[in-house]
Amino acid sequence: MTRVLYRPAAVFDGMLAHAGWEVLVDGDRIAAARPQVEAGDARVVELDGCTLLPGLIDLHTHVLLHPYDVRPWNDQVLFDHEALRVARAVVALERTLRAGFTTIRDLGTEGAGDADVGLRRAVDEGVIPGPRLIPVTRAIVASGTYGPKGFVGDCCVAQGAQEVDGPESIHRVTRAQIARGAEWIKVYGDYRFGPAGDARPTFSERDLALIVAIAHDAGCPVAAHATTAEAMARAARAGVDTIEHGNEGTPEVFALMAERGVAYVPTLAAYDALQAIRNQDDAHPAVVAKRNAFAAARASGVTIANGSDIGVFPHGENARELELLVAHGLTPLEALRSATSTAAAVLRSPEIGTIRAGARAELVAVNGDPTQDITALRRIELVTRR
Repeated sequence: MTRVLYRPAAVFDGMLAHAGWEVLVDGDRIAAARPQVEAGDARVVELDGCTLLPGLIDLHTHVLLHPYDVRPWNDQVLFDHEALRVARAVVALERTLRAGFTTIRDLGTEGAGDADVGLRRAVDEGVIPGPRLIPVTRAIVASGTYGPKGFVGDCCVAQGAQEVDGPESIHRVTRAQIARGAEWIKVYGDYRFGPAGDARPTFSERDLALIVAIAHDAGCPVAAHATTAEAMARAARAGVDTIEHGNEGTPEVFALMAERGVAYVPTLAAYDALQAIRNQDDAHPAVVAKRNAFAAARASGVTIANGSDIGVFPHGENARELELLVAHGLTPLEALRSATSTAAAVLRSPEIGTIRAGARAELVAVNGDPTQDITALRRIELVTRR
């Protein structure tokens, strides 16, 4: 297979930046990453003024969703044919790859069945271009809590996730999702329901622990949607692997997550987009709570991993999450780690998110130095995924 030697201005290896390093690729693997690599018979690619990084990772995507300011979520679930949604997803996957993201964890098809499993296969077989896709099929929700809502009781309406209502259905649904190709399980630990329509826990800690036990027995980690402090605490004690959003997280909850080794995926970009859609200013209580929760997470030492919840906003704009991580207090270096080595550790995938001999040759070159200016991630010069 073809040998290629890349000569950028610097290499970010997933942890640190190294000026003057070169990277030799042999087939689908990195053969060497250090200063002054002997080119031999390799084709040389000069990347003047560029930083070479590992392919970026987004741990929270929805390729089967369309931006909400273009098409409301309810309309997509109720009125858009699955074939249309898959066609949009094909475009979304290519845009994601071009943006420098070579691996995504897609956290739920939102009413499109198990289409993510088919999309994963299409990418893996080279039918369509896109990043490595880690599917969850349909998220698991407590009966009567998710959407679409507002229909008369005897009206059969397609749901955006898969409902369960007790241990028997938890066993059946969790195992069925794994059998259909889910590589992670996603559960909604809370959601907006009840007379007040506010966010509140949907599962007991015992139910969450059952989902975790079934999934972990099969080698599948678990991601929990949780916006309230109580749902976050229940999920952490139940043994989930990541908690998504954490809008009302407290110092105590984040300390619990750090103690239990539960990673935090804050999805700042989705809530930034929703803030604009909902015409909320920076003083809105929900916006302030989200900002305070992130500050508490940062102070706690909990692992912060990159995940944007893209689909709420346009595909290909994944770098927005890293820009917001920096705006909320991470250094550019910390933000880059959250989308490379840290995200790879969350996925238990040591062959990605790093530039070292033996790792997968999934590389991104950007014009400039993202370890100093995170917006350099917008200036993509090269993306390889082998």
